[in-house]
Amino acid sequence: MQWFDSLDGIDWKTFFVNWGLKLLAALVILAIGLRLARWATEIAERGLTRAQVEPTAVQFLRKVAYVALLVLLALTVLSVFEVPMTSAFAVLGAAGLAIGLALKDSLSNIASGVMLVTLKPFRVGDIVTINNATGKVEEISIFQTRLRGADNQTIVLPNSLVTNDSIINLTPDTVRRIELIIGIAYNADIDVARARALEVMHADPRVLAEPAPDVLVYALADNSVNLGIRCHASNADFFSTKCELTERIKKAFDAAGVGIPFPQRDVHVYHHSPRDGSVIDPRQLGSARPPTEP
Repeated sequence: MQWFDSLDGIDWKTFFVNWGLKLLAALVILAIGLRLARWATEIAERGLTRAQVEPTAVQFLRKVAYVALLVLLALTVLSVFEVPMTSAFAVLGAAGLAIGLALKDSLSNIASGVMLVTLKPFRVGDIVTINNATGKVEEISIFQTRLRGADNQTIVLPNSLVTNDSIINLTPDTVRRIELIIGIAYNADIDVARARALEVMHADPRVLAEPAPDVLVYALADNSVNLGIRCHASNADFFSTKCELTERIKKAFDAAGVGIPFPQRDVHVYHHSPRDGSVIDPRQLGSARPPTEP
């Protein structure tokens, strides 16, 4: 009852006017601040681009700057409601500590993102292999890296996973080596197989003359003689050239009588005759029973 009695002394008209004006001012500041934050980040992005900063760093810094401006905007809105900044910073510090403990994995992603932008193991547009996933780098954000796979699928990797795994960048050079490991039969002529493979590679205009294609014996495997068929092509032609060379070499081997074996196993069956010279019918082996003791 005392709480309800205290409400009688409030000038509700003045109360709603004051807080209504504050709420209106906060909404106006919020709307203008969001627009200014986008505008400022766009100007910063243009400036960094004109300064010839790498696109990877430009995108990352743009996102970081936008988040920092949003935090500043939130503090400005709180000041409209006469929230003491000291208390606000104390609350933000405590909340930051709690959020940091709860989101330690996310913070590690942020730190990994900074490392990716600083160390530059790859850039936007590079083709990389990370965690057995291969694709073209589309974006390096604060928390994650996005790739575009060969089948046009989107591959999203946390930044911490990227920095903790091996990174294979396939883009730094414009030339890439094609390596085919094809096994031939042991009774096949290695020189004939080598000649046919070299003919196929020399006939393809996408195969570069330097470094020259070659065919080496990699291993004497269990069921085949493994040949390493190697040549070089441009990055743009790598996948299609590799697939077509595989098909053409298979057809060339077939035409030359060079067999490509498959794993097989020889089973030897021995029939043992009894000492008395009688013959055992194999059909009775399955029904044979050991003698019983009396």
